[in-house]
Amino acid sequence: MKLGLVGAGAIARSQHLPVIDEHPNVDLVAVATRDGTVDGVPIYGSLGEMLAAHEDIEAVSLCVPPVPRFELAREAIAKGRHVFLEKPPGTTLSEAKTLADAADEADVVLFASWHSRYAPAVETLKTRLEHTTIKTVRVTWKEDVRQWHPGQTWIWQPGGFGVFDPGINALSILTHVLPSFRLVSS
Repeated sequence: MKLGLVGAGAIARSQHLPVIDEHPNVDLVAVATRDGTVDGVPIYGSLGEMLAAHEDIEAVSLCVPPVPRFELAREAIAKGRHVFLEKPPGTTLSEAKTLADAADEADVVLFASWHSRYAPAVETLKTRLEHTTIKTVRVTWKEDVRQWHPGQTWIWQPGGFGVFDPGINALSILTHVLPSFRLVSS
C-alpha cells in the first residue's frame, strides 16, 4: 500500500514511522508537514499538495492534533483515500459520524487508532470478564500526559484535549472489554 503521512511530530516519529518502516506491504511515499523532515521522503506543506503530487497514494495516516484532523480526513476521503486517524476520531461525536458516513459513501476505510486497546493484557482481561457479572467499574488512570507528549504545546491549547488525551486510552480499553457496559457519571 502506498501511504502518505500527515504530520511529522513526536507520535509520528516514535510510533508510526518505525511501524511503517518495518511493514513489508506499506511504502511511505510522501509526508505533509508544517515543519520537519523524514529522511528519503519528499515533504509537502499540505495534504492537498502531497496528494496532487502523488496520485498513487492509496491511504493517509493523520498524525496531527484533533482539531485540524477532521478537515484533513474529510479532504482525504473526498479524494478517495483510506484514512488512519489518531485518537480521538473527532472532537465531537457528530464529527466522527460525519467522517464515518463520508467513508461509507466513498467506499474507503476509516480507521481510528485506539492503540491502548491493543495492549497484550486487554484481550486477556476481556476473556476473563466475558462470563462475569459486573456491577460497578472504577477507572484510576495514572498515565502522565507529559511523558507521552513532552514539550508539545498543542495538547494544552483549545481543542488539544489536555489530560483527556490519556483518559481516552482508559475509555478505549473499557469500551472494548465491556462493550455492553453503560457508562454513567457519578
